[in-house]
Amino acid sequence: MTNLQKKPSLGEALIPILFLIILLVINIRIFGTDSLSGSNQMVLIFSSALAGLIAIFRLKIGWEPLQEGIVRSIGAAMPSILILLLIGALAGTWLLSGIVPAMIYYGLQILSPGIFLIAACVVSAIVSIATGSSWTTVATVGVALLGIGKALGFEDGVIAGAIISGAYFGDKMSPLSDTTNLAPAMAGTDLFTHIRHMTKTTTPSILITLIIFGVMGYTIGATGSVEQVKGISTVISEKFNISGWLFIVPVLVLVMIVKKVPAVPALLAGALLGGVFAIIFQPQIIQTIAGEGGTYTFQSFKAVMMALYGEISITTSNEMVNELLSTGGMAGMLYTIWLIICAMIFGGIMEESGMLMVIAEAVIAKVHSLGSLIASTAATCVFFNLTTSDQYLAILVPGRMYADIYNKRGLKGENLSRTLEDSATVTSVLVPWNTCGATQASVLGVATLTYAPYCFFNIISPFMTVLYGYFKLGINYYTEEEMREIQKELAV
Repeated sequence: MTNLQKKPSLGEALIPILFLIILLVINIRIFGTDSLSGSNQMVLIFSSALAGLIAIFRLKIGWEPLQEGIVRSIGAAMPSILILLLIGALAGTWLLSGIVPAMIYYGLQILSPGIFLIAACVVSAIVSIATGSSWTTVATVGVALLGIGKALGFEDGVIAGAIISGAYFGDKMSPLSDTTNLAPAMAGTDLFTHIRHMTKTTTPSILITLIIFGVMGYTIGATGSVEQVKGISTVISEKFNISGWLFIVPVLVLVMIVKKVPAVPALLAGALLGGVFAIIFQPQIIQTIAGEGGTYTFQSFKAVMMALYGEISITTSNEMVNELLSTGGMAGMLYTIWLIICAMIFGGIMEESGMLMVIAEAVIAKVHSLGSLIASTAATCVFFNLTTSDQYLAILVPGRMYADIYNKRGLKGENLSRTLEDSATVTSVLVPWNTCGATQASVLGVATLTYAPYCFFNIISPFMTVLYGYFKLGINYYTEEEMREIQKELAV
């Protein structure tokens, strides 16, 4: 922060935030789910421009300090941007190699009519962890599970609640998920530390959820056929060479994560190994993606490269499977990266001008305990989900607002990133006008307010993170030496 000639008032600091919220609400109404393709990014740019005008003409700050703040802010997000690119590459080769299809195939085998609601939640979780996308999971396996559940006599809202609970658990815990990468980027921690820290609140949340669905399933009772799911499994097994050997790659990546290998080399190794396994196990898929002509060596190089950088899709006789078996590679991450850069521009100006500090000070004045700080963070995330209609912005803006507050309280970044995910990611689907809520309602044909009461995981998660805060459970603190380094950085 520069030496300001004039400290911004709370009203001045809130103007860009309110402008951002109003413009985003209008934007979502006009563009809907397509707003992530560029219009939300432009809204962030316009809001940055407004913040810049206030900083220059009201606070008398020159453009150079603001530009330095923007560059510094974007620089802080660069590690996450690199990780996002590698995740896109990994998703591509893991599809090409049959690793993701194998995860889906074996995950579907656990489905049993007697424990349908638990099974629907678990299957959705497995698929979502494998793909990193709750939207893809709901639109594919979720649709199949909904049809089976209806045939078994379950209510639409209950089935959808089980599917969405599992899908968003997987979305939260998957290193392939963009929101799981956004949260640590905003909080100043790394991906795998964030995931490990989330298990402290996410594990009890999903266990309680499964117990509730178990009781409901036992009470309601269900018997019937699972032919639709078996059909998906059959199509996958016919298209890919499904083998347990494919799990060597994810196991090796998991071992690297446990051994605390940095995310970039771990993900790069996983992506490259995926390409090697594709060449070994899926020659027919290699030939399909690469097209006719050339030697197998030539086709292998072409197909693996296409999976790493761009969009590939596997066509089958089943439309649901077709939607599941597609990925965008590194290029598929560019919209998310664009969004991050635009958010960093906004955050950089707000931070350098002192506006974020003023808002943070107003929050701090109302916060007197660890529990109230985490509760305020969770409430802010839910507020942004309600007002901006976008889960990404519900992570991005509060993340920038609260980062320094957590640091000053001696709280490591993973405490903030966990709170962001426990409240922003999971509650987005409960809001009818949020892009997530609107999309899932449309895909499943079940109104948001019909399934929302049964999304137990999504409802429990924010309360669990607040509970942990008030009882000081699972909280990571900086050491005295680390705090001195942080104080030096904040003083610069």
